Amino acid sequence: MTSQPTLKTAGSGQGGPGEPGGSQGSGSPGAHGSGLQAGLKNRHLSMIAIGGVIGAGLFVGSSSGIATAGPGILLSYALVGTLVVLVMRMLGEMSAANPTSGSFSAHADRALGPWAGFTIGWLYWFFWVVVLAVEATAGAVILEGWVPAVPQWAWALIVMVVLTATNLVSVGSYGEFEFWFAGIKVVAIAAFIVIGGLAVFGVLPGVDSEQAGLSNLTEHGGFLPNGPGAILTGVLLVVFSFMGSEIATLAAGESEDPQRAVTKSTNSIIWRIAVFYLGSILVVVSLLPWDSKEITEKGSYVAALDTLGIAHAGQIMNFIVLTSVLSCLNSGLYTASRMAFSLGERGDAPKAFARTTGSGVPRTAIIASVVFGFVAVFFNYKFPDSVFLFLVNSSGAVALFVWLVICFSQLRMRKIIQAEAPEKLVVRMWLYPYLTWATAALIVFVLGYMLTDTEHDGRKTVLLSLLVAAIVLGIAFVKEKVGGRRAVAGDAAARDEVPAG
Repeated sequence: MTSQPTLKTAGSGQGGPGEPGGSQGSGSPGAHGSGLQAGLKNRHLSMIAIGGVIGAGLFVGSSSGIATAGPGILLSYALVGTLVVLVMRMLGEMSAANPTSGSFSAHADRALGPWAGFTIGWLYWFFWVVVLAVEATAGAVILEGWVPAVPQWAWALIVMVVLTATNLVSVGSYGEFEFWFAGIKVVAIAAFIVIGGLAVFGVLPGVDSEQAGLSNLTEHGGFLPNGPGAILTGVLLVVFSFMGSEIATLAAGESEDPQRAVTKSTNSIIWRIAVFYLGSILVVVSLLPWDSKEITEKGSYVAALDTLGIAHAGQIMNFIVLTSVLSCLNSGLYTASRMAFSLGERGDAPKAFARTTGSGVPRTAIIASVVFGFVAVFFNYKFPDSVFLFLVNSSGAVALFVWLVICFSQLRMRKIIQAEAPEKLVVRMWLYPYLTWATAALIVFVLGYMLTDTEHDGRKTVLLSLLVAAIVLGIAFVKEKVGGRRAVAGDAAARDEVPAG
């Protein structure tokens, strides 16, 4: 591994900064030498970017964070949100210069070496195929509650088959489905913030707002009722609900104007996190006391809706959560398949993964990803407390690994881009390299703190994730070594075949 790797040429499948490689084009289908086509419209990318930061985890996982840290959970969300903003800024810098379906995996391959792209690419793929099973099961639980005549496993099968078919048709059909899924989430959470905010300030007619008010932030034990340490515990509980912010950079490669899409999604990440995460959680902890039993019994958002006197609050939230689940499933399958496509294109996965249909869909990569998703669903129903629990825990820290690799990739890619195509630095990381190093240090600190967490399985998650990462990394090094030997043997054979004189 050299101190400063050179950029690969456009014909190699990974273009240099701003130069379309094999997986990217200028925006016209014919420019995509690999077969991927620019089927995503700007409105698709805009909604994918906005919806990508609103995961189902925000709706169903925030109650445990509030119960742990009280109103101080706002600081936990702010801390993780800041981390995501910084990481996305780095990723935006690299992706705006070279939009690619492999995103951070392709950047790591170029900046750190093939071993890094291989390892982080497969870990990310593994994360999303496990997410497919988690989300399919979560959606099936809601649907079975509405239509109990259909068993839960059948609902899980139905939603996965439908969304697989959507992804197989064209990238445009994925974008259209995601546009509406994400749109429902955005409208719902925006309405919640507006209506809840009016209730907090006592200007919403017909609502008994005696217990609502900003005083809930400081009463009932204070802003940090369980001490400052609860902020870090809260970080562990909320950090994984932010996974998905990077999807826009993977999808940008199949958009009409990749550079513009990446730049726009990167620049808007701050207000998206501030509004949808911090804004909605602020409304929840202001509408009712953080230690209210209703938060843990019903869930934070359902409990908040109940205080507003909204009828059927539980069913309304179930519909919103189902939409989020379907959105996550849709994007998860898309993301996993595009990562598999990129790995196949770089020779890190079977070459079949890099083949596309006439409509620019990597069919084999999609089918392979969904098959592993189905296997994971099977494990969830057959071995929920052993095999599936291992899968969930061993993929749990992948988000932090991805963010850490993005940091180190950006440190080297900035020098490469400045040396070879400085005009492509349309997005720049702030205070480079100091803020990049500070972000990497914070991620390492969070991973280290997780090792001390036995109450919420933080230690188990990190250790199992490290085990899987070590296995994949070992495979990467073996592959690189064997590949190097084959290349040397091939060169020697070629020399032997050259006639003397």
